[in-house]
Amino acid sequence: MKHAKDIVERIFSAHCRSYLSATEIESRKQEEERVRKENVRLEERTRIAQELHDTLLQTFQSASLFLGAALYGVAQDSPVKPQLDRILQIMRQGIAEGRRAIQGLRSSGSQTSDLVVAFSRIQEELEVPPDIHFRVIVTGRQRQLPREIQDEIYRIGREAVVNALWHSEAKRVELELEYSDTELRIRIRDNGCGIDPEVIEKGRGGHWGLAGMRERATRIGGRLKILSSATAGTEVLLSIPSGIGLELAYSHHSP
Repeated sequence: MKHAKDIVERIFSAHCRSYLSATEIESRKQEEERVRKENVRLEERTRIAQELHDTLLQTFQSASLFLGAALYGVAQDSPVKPQLDRILQIMRQGIAEGRRAIQGLRSSGSQTSDLVVAFSRIQEELEVPPDIHFRVIVTGRQRQLPREIQDEIYRIGREAVVNALWHSEAKRVELELEYSDTELRIRIRDNGCGIDPEVIEKGRGGHWGLAGMRERATRIGGRLKILSSATAGTEVLLSIPSGIGLELAYSHHSP
């Protein structure tokens, strides 16, 4: 009996080692596939960034240089000089934002590993005027989400903050991250002049900010709502169910 028991135990042990080995191999294959997909994604983002730099950004830089040179020939008391100065300022602002966007495309997304830190840096990155009060508020216990989700959340929030800072004429802009057991909510509020209801519904011709925000929210299973009025300002609310992060994480490790 003892001999038979030893044989059974050896067979069982061999099966266990075989199962563990197969599991480890499968796990390694899944990780290699995840890394491969991430590399493909980063290569495509790098390609797009290079094209944007070589075309759109270079064109803006050339135009701003020509306009700057032309301004030297405009008299200080000329009625068109303030308008031309403002145009040059907007162009330079656009170039700076374009460079940041290209840097974001080239990045692997590690700069958004902490959403609170990433959002808090926006004020410094955009050189927010001192008369505009911007702050980031966090409620609840902060939780780590998959990088893909955090990257999209950051880009949605950043777009909303940029719109509030540069287009709403607001003097107060707040970004709130609210963590709960059921969802993560991101609110961007301002006390500005509001957004036209038709623009909220259909977007502004030639501009893709709002459409891009909605597409990003849909891509990660979130819900985006925009409330706005001329007297109360604008509130952008992004809701991400807590189960979304778990589903995405599970999909990365499923056979």
